[in-house]
Amino acid sequence: MEKKKRLKNARYITGFDGVRTLAVIGVILYHLVPSSLQGGYLGVPIFFVVSGYLITDLLNQEWQQNNKIDVLGFYVRRVRRLYPALLAMLVTTIAYITLFQKELLTNIKEIFASNLLYVYNWFQVLHKESYFDHFGTPSPFTHLWSLSIEGQYYLFWPIIVALLVVFLKQKQRIFNLIFILAFISALLMAFLYKTGSDPSRVYYGTDTRMFSILLGSALSFIWPSSALKKEISNKGRIVLDALGVSSLAAIILVFFTMSDQSSLVYRGGMFFFSVLVMIFVATVAHPGADMNKLMTNPLFTWIGKRSYGIYLYQFPIMVFYESKIQSIGSHPWRNALIEIAMILIVSDLSYRFLERPLQRFDYKQTFKAIKAAFTGGAKNSRQKVTVITGLVVIGIAAFGMVVVPQATATGSNDLQANISKNAKTAEKKNATALKKASSSESKKTDSSKKASSAKKESKVPVEKQSPTALTKAEAQKASNVYATAIGDSVLADGTDLLQDALPHMYVDAKVGRQVYNAADDIKALDAQGKLQDNVLVGLGTNSPFTTEQFDEVMDAIGSKRQVYWINVHVPTRRWEGPVNSMLESQKKKYSNLHIIDWHAYSKNNTDWFYDDNVHPDPDGSKYYATYIARELIKNM
Repeated sequence: MEKKKRLKNARYITGFDGVRTLAVIGVILYHLVPSSLQGGYLGVPIFFVVSGYLITDLLNQEWQQNNKIDVLGFYVRRVRRLYPALLAMLVTTIAYITLFQKELLTNIKEIFASNLLYVYNWFQVLHKESYFDHFGTPSPFTHLWSLSIEGQYYLFWPIIVALLVVFLKQKQRIFNLIFILAFISALLMAFLYKTGSDPSRVYYGTDTRMFSILLGSALSFIWPSSALKKEISNKGRIVLDALGVSSLAAIILVFFTMSDQSSLVYRGGMFFFSVLVMIFVATVAHPGADMNKLMTNPLFTWIGKRSYGIYLYQFPIMVFYESKIQSIGSHPWRNALIEIAMILIVSDLSYRFLERPLQRFDYKQTFKAIKAAFTGGAKNSRQKVTVITGLVVIGIAAFGMVVVPQATATGSNDLQANISKNAKTAEKKNATALKKASSSESKKTDSSKKASSAKKESKVPVEKQSPTALTKAEAQKASNVYATAIGDSVLADGTDLLQDALPHMYVDAKVGRQVYNAADDIKALDAQGKLQDNVLVGLGTNSPFTTEQFDEVMDAIGSKRQVYWINVHVPTRRWEGPVNSMLESQKKKYSNLHIIDWHAYSKNNTDWFYDDNVHPDPDGSKYYATYIARELIKNM
């Protein structure tokens, strides 16, 4: 009876399942094939706008019908809808990593608790976790930041709606106020965003992301679903359909074009995208328009109803699958299809056997149901197996939360130790390289002459060359090479031997460095007089990048310098192919760009690398340093 009274004038808008489908497809493909759908992360603002609209619409209806909002009842309904699947995902994921990937158990109690309390996004901010550093061992919980923002919204919004209705009364005033608050949130995102830095703080923050939910909430006050009439004029229908189709087309276009590293995203782009979504949602909600029909079909309905589970399970499945498959980069689409199938199967099982049943389950009968499973004989054998399996999984997860590993995998420790050692030795070698380079200006210019003369000199026979050490003749040529190297952890891993082979090379290598923040670092090196005429670049390991970001790096280096860019060997990541293809294509644009094909040279030699199959181990570093030194000598 309560449900009928509370939802007396409500209608189920089937097209919203289609909108959710659009959102979840964007998010999934962004994670699986980022080079093909670089703006798919904007599926999350779509979820936010829809959620803000629907929740506020229902709260408004409740106020109109009952002259009050049952806040406690609202909380109970949200918990019953969202907690079972979230809790199941957390427990099963923790159980899995307890058994198979113990290195992911670090901070697991805090991760578990912060997700249940819906504050995980702030945990990520405080721990400086990057959403955009895709390399290393990704957390299977990274994506849950958005659920925390929604959870915080659910906690306060019913109370805020009641206060707004009581004190402002007029819906237009309420709309104006909420829209202003949304705009302030977007301004805060723009203010806190720093060009060339990791944007994770503004990406995760409730304060900087709330505008999407607020826009949906504002819409519900001037566009309540229960007040929209099916009978409208032809002109009105045409206007709504035109707005709906054009906003949908714009949303899809942005999915394909707006990179998560573009400054435009954080300086108004995401806000205006959310406004587009608000317009689109308004047209889908209106029964007199045709957009609801357009977004309603069996496939969209099936996916839309399971979109919560799909979103929940996508990241754990991707992380676990990709940790076992070493050829992700070689077959990105094949692996993507396998992962999509796994996500759909798991989310369907969650929807059928967890989300729907537990939404109606009387939790007061929990112990009675468990007892019945063990005392009902053969007829309850399936329930008994289910209960036992659940208890075992819970037990494993509980054990994992208590027994936290003292250290990460051995290979990871060895790599970190090697990078730390190299960083210390690089300081001394860099000082020597700078001293040699600055001893005379003529020496600096003479270096390019000597290096370029290498082509004219007779080459050392291939059979006398060692793949792990330069010959005496090559070492002599290498001693005349003056260069600056800038790169990420792969370069940092090979710095020591590389500087042994090229003693006049200054190296600036940082773990986690991305192409999008390299331009500022290069400009700083130039201002300090550390950027020489030959520049070696080792970037692209951590994520794909746009041509605009590549252009920024090349512009920072300048057209008068020769650039030697080492392409990437990242078979465990799907951007390996797109990054290397993009680097090759840029040679046509930049005459001073030379690609060092480390990928082709190393791809069939897994024994050269640590367990991650990306960073060369001590033996592999010999091949890395020798090959790069040889390529520099050959091309200068």
